[in-house]
Order: sequence, then C-alpha cells, then structure tokens
Amino acid sequence: MLSVRPIRRFCNSAAAVASTNPRALALNNIQNPKPLVDKPLEEPALVRLKAERDPEKLFQLFKANAHNRLVIENKFAFEDTVSRLAGACRFDYIEHLLEHQKSLPQGRREGFIVRIIMLYGKAGMTKQAVDTFYDMHLYGCKRTVKSFNAALKVLSQSRDLEAIQTFLLNVPQQFHIMLDIFSVNIVIKVFCEMGILNKAYLIMVEMEKMGIKPDVVTYTTLISAFYKNNRVEIGNGLWNLMLRKGCLPNLATFNVRIQYLVNRRQSWQANSLMRLMQHLRIMPDEVTYNLVIKGFCQAGYLEMAKRVYSAMHGRGYKPNVKIYQTMIHYLCKGGEFDLAYTMCKDCMKKSWFPNVDTIYTLLEGLKKNKQLEKAKMILSLARKRVPPFSSDQLSSLQSIFSRS
Repeated sequence: MLSVRPIRRFCNSAAAVASTNPRALALNNIQNPKPLVDKPLEEPALVRLKAERDPEKLFQLFKANAHNRLVIENKFAFEDTVSRLAGACRFDYIEHLLEHQKSLPQGRREGFIVRIIMLYGKAGMTKQAVDTFYDMHLYGCKRTVKSFNAALKVLSQSRDLEAIQTFLLNVPQQFHIMLDIFSVNIVIKVFCEMGILNKAYLIMVEMEKMGIKPDVVTYTTLISAFYKNNRVEIGNGLWNLMLRKGCLPNLATFNVRIQYLVNRRQSWQANSLMRLMQHLRIMPDEVTYNLVIKGFCQAGYLEMAKRVYSAMHGRGYKPNVKIYQTMIHYLCKGGEFDLAYTMCKDCMKKSWFPNVDTIYTLLEGLKKNKQLEKAKMILSLARKRVPPFSSDQLSSLQSIFSRS
C-alpha cells in the first residue's frame, strides 16, 4: 500500500521553494489574485486649500496641515488663505492659525516670522503684527533689521504718525538694531504719502549724517512727491542733487521726470529725456512711451506722436490699453480716421475698449468719410464688450447710422 507521507513531504518542500522563488510567487499571485480594495486617492493639501471656499472648512484644513512642510513653506498658500479669511472677516481664524505657526519649529527662523508679520499687515491686523515683532524672543528667534523693517512697513500702513515715530525712535535702541536704507525708504514713503514732505526730506538728510547713503529709491520717492505737490523747484533740485551725488536714475525715476515734463506741456524735453535713457542703456517701457506719445498729442504734434508709436513697435514693444486709448482719441481729434479705425479694431479684438465718447467720434468720422462698413465693424465689436456697454450707450452709438 502506497504511503501518503512522502507525498506530504514533497508538497511541503515545494511550498517552501515557492515562498523563496520570485517567479513562483508571481505565478501564484496570478493564479490566486488577492482581492483589490478600492481606496480613494486623496487630493494634495495645496489643491484642496486652493479649491476650498467655505471659511470655516478652509481654517480647519489649514490647521490640519500645520506640520505639512509643503503647505507651511508655500508662500502663496499662506497668503491666499489669509487673504480669503480676511475677506470673510474671520480675523479670529487668522490669529489662531498664525499664532499656532509661531509656536512650531519654523517660528525660530526670522524669515518665517517676517512672513507672519507681513501677513498680519495684509489682513489689516497692525497690533498683532507689531506684537509679533516684540515677542520674537519668546519663540527663540533673533531680531535683526529685517524683522524691524517688516514691522515698520506694516505700522506705516496705519498712517499713525505718533506710533511710527515712537517705533522708529525707541525700538532700534531697545533691541540694538542698526537701521539701513530700507528703513529710511519706508519712512520717507509714508511721510510723502501723508503729504509731510519737509519732514520726509529732513529724514533723508539726518540719515545721511548717520552714514546711511540715499539710494535711487529714496530720490525717486521724494522727487515724485514734490512734483505731484507742485513744488517743482525742490523736485528739480533733488534731481540735480541725485546726479551730483553720483546716484544714477533708474527707469522709475525717468518716468517720474517725464511725467512732470508732460504735465508742463514740455513734450520735446520729455522726448529728449527718453532718448537720454536709451543712451544710458535704460530701456523705456510702455509707461515711458505712453507719456511721450500723450505729451506730443496734447501739444498738437500728432506726427511726432505717430513717429514715437512706430519707434516703439520697431523696438519690439506692443501698445497697451492706455497707448491705444491715447492714440485713438487724438487721431480722431485730428481727423485721421483710417488709422484710428485700424487701432480701434485691433484693441477691441484684444478686449480693450476706448470710452464711448471716443468710439462715437470715430463712428461719426467714418460715416462722414462714407466708410459705413468700417463703422459697422466697430459697432459690432462694441456690442461684444464684456462687461457690456449700457443700453443707452449702445443706442447712442447706433443713432449715428439712423441720422441722414
């Protein structure tokens, strides 16, 4: 009689070999597949944060990811979350989230605390921002002029002159912080915006005595403010002082100066200044070209405006909405309706629309020149505006065609 013991021994041996043989394992899995369990794939936290619209759910979602480095190190995710919570007036949620972040390991990095200060500032929570600066030692974070400047910038947004001056005078001594040019520029800018121009100028003078040399931002801020307040002599003096001190103007400084010249109907001087920019290898931008074109148009030099417009194209720049509006308005005013039509059609196709008065003048001119098909094209494009012109405005444009 045949014994079953050798057969059992053989089966056990075969099973042992199979357990260590990958090919055998694979074959076994194919023959005896394991049942699949459907597990839903969870979206990344950043995607869910961006998609969430409910303030409370957004708060809970961000809080749940307080230790997720992909979230806390993502500047956009932080700013977007705080911005949307501020829009919903949930400042309690903002404070809870940011205070919790300060207690985590990242709270020991000054760069991270600077971000917290600026986020409080963007939410309009000035007190919390300044308190964060004062409490940095509680998180084991060292203060430098970087965090000082962040708190100063947020404080300057409050327009509280007494608080700004107190912070500026007391804090550097209290925490042994040396001010830098960024500190000076923050204060000068807020004083200029508040119309305290003499004090802004004196701050530059006093800081220079302390060894902080004004830079191009300092001069540009002051020059712009004095020009806007019609204190032309001081603005011109600052321009000359800047050059005498060896501080070269940048694009923003030139644009401020050109704006001033255009406002004073000195279009040729504005054009010469733009040419000087190119000589200094400072390339004009769309703002520069728009200012010079507008200057020539206002002064009645339409041909020069067209030449500057062509030069802009030749340098690879494309007109923006302001340049289109300026050119179309003055071309219509000068009776050059063919070129005005071409420009108007181009800008409308880019979803940029001149005002109704300019379109009305263009339609009248095209009708007068018996170019009704062109006029109808402009009207049809005007009807496609988003958001649409009002029914009264469209009726006004349509009325041109009904008149004999």
